Amino acid sequence: MQIRRFGVSLEDDLLKKLDKLVGVHKFPNRSQAIRFLIRKNLVEEACEKNKEVSGAIILIYDHHRRELVNKSLDIQHDFSHSILSTQHVHLDHNNCLEIIALKGKAKNLKELSDKLIALKGVKHGKLVISTT
Repeated sequence: MQIRRFGVSLEDDLLKKLDKLVGVHKFPNRSQAIRFLIRKNLVEEACEKNKEVSGAIILIYDHHRRELVNKSLDIQHDFSHSILSTQHVHLDHNNCLEIIALKGKAKNLKELSDKLIALKGVKHGKLVISTT
């Protein structure tokens, strides 16, 4: 990968906001912050255009909740073409963490995550999407 240098002109207020972003995210420099913002925008664009993306669904749920696991598995089977793997972790006697690795069209991944997060007994859920 070749790196190219170029100049960027910014108003004072925008430069201050960029420097604040550098500090908040602990980027080593402004260039890294700009790369971050460009990549973030490209991921958002890929989602809007329903392109193929990769990601993960993170779920925390009460495994004692009646039928939750069966309902979750039924939904996952309907989306098996998008699921690469799952990891199940017992956090304590009542709570489980499930991490579902995904690849597919952005709308399909969003639909899957919405269905899983909406299940009764799911305490927290989040979809994280990125591009390859």
